[in-house]
Formats: sequence, structure tokens, C-alpha cells
Amino acid sequence: MESRSRFSYKGATVVMCSINLFLSLLLLRGFLGVAPPPPLEADPEKAEVEKFIKESEEMRLAMEPVELINRLRMLEQERNTEPENLSQNDPGRNSRTAAADLSKRLHDLHTANDANGHKAVEEWLRRKIERDRARQQH
Repeated sequence: MESRSRFSYKGATVVMCSINLFLSLLLLRGFLGVAPPPPLEADPEKAEVEKFIKESEEMRLAMEPVELINRLRMLEQERNTEPENLSQNDPGRNSRTAAADLSKRLHDLHTANDANGHKAVEEWLRRKIERDRARQQH
């Protein structure tokens, strides 16, 4: 009489393969499945960071030179809408005139900025000297 064992290698292999298959399906479901929804409670640090980002974006937009951009667009439109007969007489005249005009405007702008900067430095120096005198008197 042959005694037959209750567990054979073939049966053990089938059981192990089915367990591995089950576990791999669970892992795949975890990786590819739908992520759980975020908690409903508000994170104060996240809210603070979002507020900081929003404020910095508003500051960046406020610092944008909108008037300058609009003025440049107006100049561009004026240049494009000039009569064609002037450019037919002397094609280089308009570009030379525009270049001279822009050069003059830039020179005037730099002169004004230099004058304002010089005045600001003089004012700062005057205030500093006054503060030093006030300290020496006390």
C-alpha cells in the first residue's frame, strides 16, 4: 500500500502561485488605483504658502510697466499708420528721423534721471551730515 502524501509539490506550487498572483494584483491595484481624496481639514502652512504666492504674483503684476508698454504700442501704431508718400520720397528718411527722435528721447530721459539721482544723493548726504552734527552736539 502506497501512502499518498497529503501535500504534493504540484499542489504547493499551485498554492504559492495563486498567493503571488493575488498579492501582485493587490499591489497593482494600489499603484494604479484611484488615490484617496485629500483630507478635508485645511493645512495652515499650505494656506499660508498659497497666500504668499498669490501676494507675490499680485506684486509682480503691479510692478509691470503697463504705462510704458501702452506708450510703446501707441508709438508702434503711429509708426505703422504714417502716410506712405513720405517713405516713397526717401525710404531712409523715416528711419533716420525715428532713430534721431528715439535717441533724443533717451538722452533726455537719461539726463532727467541723472539730475534726479544727483538731487537724491545730495539730499541724502545733507541729511546724513545733519544727523552727524546732531549726534556730536549731544
